[in-house]
Amino acid sequence: MVLSWQIVKFNLKETFAIAYGNYTFREALIVTLQSHGEKGFGECTSIDYYGINLSDFEMILAKVKNQIESQKTNHPTEFYTFLLSLNLPSFLRSALDCAYWDLFGKLEKQSFLALNEINFNQLPESSITISVDSVENQIKKISQSAWSKFKVKCNHFSESDITQLLQLNKNIALDSNGSFTAEECLWLENNQKVSEFTYLEQPMKTGAEQYSVLHSDKYANWMADEDCQDISALNDLVPHYKSINIKLVKCGGLTPALEMIAEARKLGFKIMIGCMTESTIGISAGAVLAPWCDYADLDGANLIANDIAKGTQIVNGKIQLSENHGLGIQLI
Repeated sequence: MVLSWQIVKFNLKETFAIAYGNYTFREALIVTLQSHGEKGFGECTSIDYYGINLSDFEMILAKVKNQIESQKTNHPTEFYTFLLSLNLPSFLRSALDCAYWDLFGKLEKQSFLALNEINFNQLPESSITISVDSVENQIKKISQSAWSKFKVKCNHFSESDITQLLQLNKNIALDSNGSFTAEECLWLENNQKVSEFTYLEQPMKTGAEQYSVLHSDKYANWMADEDCQDISALNDLVPHYKSINIKLVKCGGLTPALEMIAEARKLGFKIMIGCMTESTIGISAGAVLAPWCDYADLDGANLIANDIAKGTQIVNGKIQLSENHGLGIQLI
């Protein structure tokens, strides 16, 4: 097996404005694993508010390159056990795990869906992100969009904005990226109209001392994002969140995400498969889990102007899963 990587700069079609800041581009590390004439691809994005530095990842890969290349092409779960032994950051572990699933499927001439016996007759629609802006501009974007589900970003609480969004009679979720206070969340979860939002994602800054004031049995469908990094968080979240956002880079890849979905179902959570702002490489990986999820937020590749791959497509919210071998990823 041969390991290689590159850092790619993705320009965004428009400024991506969230509570953490405004972004006009994203950088991503693209990992390639090659064996017997086939290539598998994985991706992780540089996210400043997660403290991700891709140069650090390159140095780590250079140190473990020989160990990775010496691995036999066993089942991906065995490869993942090996990755855990390397103590890699979850973002980097995810890129390698996804690349290996893509490679393994191509070598076995089976799709990830077939390898995991995933029935994909029913798929949730993906939302499209509406960046932080005046509510008037946000409503204008929603009204002009061909998508039917929307995740509206905000960086402060506004009862007026919330009222106007609810009056649209559209499928809208609210994502404050941790910008609400405990008092504002109390108002939200006790307001029956708020139940009309599909979900309200990561309302407050991360930490149990913050989310302990949330109640999963109230009107708000609270969804944990940054508060739900991996499977270890699930039990603690049950009294506070109704839903969780699984992102592959947070939990460490497809292999742990499969386990996380199974456990979340046992605990009664609604599940969303989410993404960072990433290319079709990352989106194709996350999308294979959509059949097992209640919600999807897989618009990342739709937000960038210079995609580098082909695979699963998200067209106006409709997930068009690639049935090609592996994750169906090909570089353009």
